[in-house]
Parts: sequence; structure tokens; C-alpha cells
Amino acid sequence: MNTGLRRIAVVGIAASLAAGMAACGSAKQSSGSTGSTGSSGGGGGPVKIGLLLPESKTTRYEQFDRPLIEAKIKSLVPDAQIDYYNANQDATQQQTQVDTALTKGDKVLILDAVDSKAIQSSVQKAHDAGVKVIAYDRLAQGPVDAYVSFDNHKVGQLQGEALVKAVGDKAGSGQIIMINGSPTDPNAGDFKAGAHSAIDGKLKVGKEYDTPQWDPNTANQEAAAAITAIGGANVVGVYSANDGMAAGIATALKAANLSVPLTGQDAQLDAVQRILAGTQTMSIYKPYKPEADAAGAMAVQFAQGKGLEASLKPTTATNGSGTKVDSLLIAPTVLAKDNIKTTVVADGLYTVQQICTPDYASACQAAGLQ
Repeated sequence: MNTGLRRIAVVGIAASLAAGMAACGSAKQSSGSTGSTGSSGGGGGPVKIGLLLPESKTTRYEQFDRPLIEAKIKSLVPDAQIDYYNANQDATQQQTQVDTALTKGDKVLILDAVDSKAIQSSVQKAHDAGVKVIAYDRLAQGPVDAYVSFDNHKVGQLQGEALVKAVGDKAGSGQIIMINGSPTDPNAGDFKAGAHSAIDGKLKVGKEYDTPQWDPNTANQEAAAAITAIGGANVVGVYSANDGMAAGIATALKAANLSVPLTGQDAQLDAVQRILAGTQTMSIYKPYKPEADAAGAMAVQFAQGKGLEASLKPTTATNGSGTKVDSLLIAPTVLAKDNIKTTVVADGLYTVQQICTPDYASACQAAGLQ
């Protein structure tokens, strides 16, 4: 599915929903419920939905995904019951949370898997119990019923292209470091493949790592080790698969007194500030609301015993266990200094006041934000 069609699909979500429907807990076991009995289910039963997110180290899940998904569900079915869980990057804990959601009688699970392979038995268990599973942001293995995410290969490609452009004529005089995401996350493999499609033959990769759990501290250590191995004078850029790891990498670069292009993803607030300050080159902005709205709408339609509207399943994706899944893939956007105002600020992700703290006031003025 090409980028243009994906953009059409995203626009179609809002139009279709408006016309057709009129409408963090503890560090060990984050869970909670909102809503009453959820008696508005059109399929003859209550709307009871389990929302299972993977972790809280990445700020997006608690700050954006959870409240946006819950708000969308409530806008469609005000008395829906939503049981929330955060797995704190623990695959075994997430399996237990699926069991709990099934025991509570949830009709649909919105699942962002910690480990797409390890969760397969839980997805099968839900399927056998007649419970629909929506893979959110990451495509879990097993008999998944629907999937909503971004075009992850395109994300990596855009990151790689931005790095190639930023390195420019220094490409032949040094090497880059590649710090990819978690090997248990299928998205990380897509980002990596997309990045290589843009980088290979244009930049020389000196050191490359797959970083367990997307951990910023591990990324910091990997970057420091790579700088030592390659030699600081020979490092011309760093590919970081996301902003959380970019924070750790930026610290390692500063310690080595290096100022080189650095990529990221997720448009975290600290990454936006690093972009303004020039210590990070770009990020990937993936507007959370279209993704969250689609997941919420999918969940309600399934909970009410309906099939998905066509606008919510414009394409298919095949997961690691071979299941072909109805999918909505949203086009990502490159975030750089010159479009902060027209993307994350215009969309209400952050205010200028949140971005332009005293430490970044001069950079904000130079970028036209103040």
C-alpha cells in the first residue's frame, strides 16, 4: 500500500467514524478499570475491553496512547468497561495480564505486545475463548483479528534517508553507529530493514547493535563502546531507532565531545528540545490520535458483535506465525527543526511553553517558535 493511499485511509477513519457511528499503575502490576457495567453493547452484552500496553519507559504509552484510546472508546460507548494493564516490559507479566482480562470477561483485547512471539499462546487462548484481539502498534503472533500501526519499514527508511542527508559529504571519511531496537519487537526489525534500505551503499556501518527492551542506558553503553572501538574522529553519525535510546546516545556523544547527526523516533518532548538545540537531527512523528482512535473504534465494533468498517481495514499484514491480519497502516512524518510548529505544536501534542523552557529559549526564537 503506497503512502498516498495510507494518507487517504487515515482521513477516511475520521470521516467514516463521524458518519457511521455518530458518535499507570504500580511499578509491578499496573492495572485498573474505568467505566460501569458497559451495558451499551449492540451485540447483546456489555462492552468490556482490555487494554494491554507494554511499558512505561517510553513516555508515549501513559501520556498519550492510554488516555486517547480510553477517550475514543468512551466517546462511542460512555459506559464501556475498560480494564487497563501495563506490563512494565515483562513478557511473562503480560501473559498473566491476558489471563486476568479473560477471567474478568473482557470481550476484546487491545494488545501492544512486549514480545510478539512469547504472547502467541495468550493470543490463541483469547481466540479459543471467542475474544477478539487487536494488535496495537506491534503485530503479535497468533490468530490476531486486526492490526493498527504505522508503516514501520517506511519509518526506518525515512530515518536512514535523513541520516544520509545529514552526514552529507563526510560519508566517505568515516563510519556510522547503528543502534536498533529490541530483538523481541517485530517493529524493530522493520525499522532496521527500512534504515538499511536507505543507508546501505551510502554510509559505512562501523558498529551495529540490537538493544534489548529499547533501554536508553544500554544504548548509552553501546554508543560509548562503539565510539571507543571506531575512534571518535571516525564517527560521522549515529542511527538511533527511537528517541528514548537517542537520549542515552546523546549523552555518550557529549562525553566524547562529538557533534554528529543523530536520528530518533516518537517525537518525545526531550527529543524535540534536542532537535532545537542541534544535538539530535530528526525524529519520526507518528500522530498517536489516528492510531488510538482506530484501535478504540475497532474494539467497540468487535465488542458490539460487528465486523470492521472498510476504512479500518484497507490492507493486510502477515504476522510471524503466518496469520494474515486486516490492517490499517498510517504514514509517518519526519520531524525536524523547521516543522515543529506545523506538526507537534499544531496537533496539540505539546505547547510552545512546554517545549521552550528557559534552557531552550534562544533555540526556540531562532526556530520561530517564540
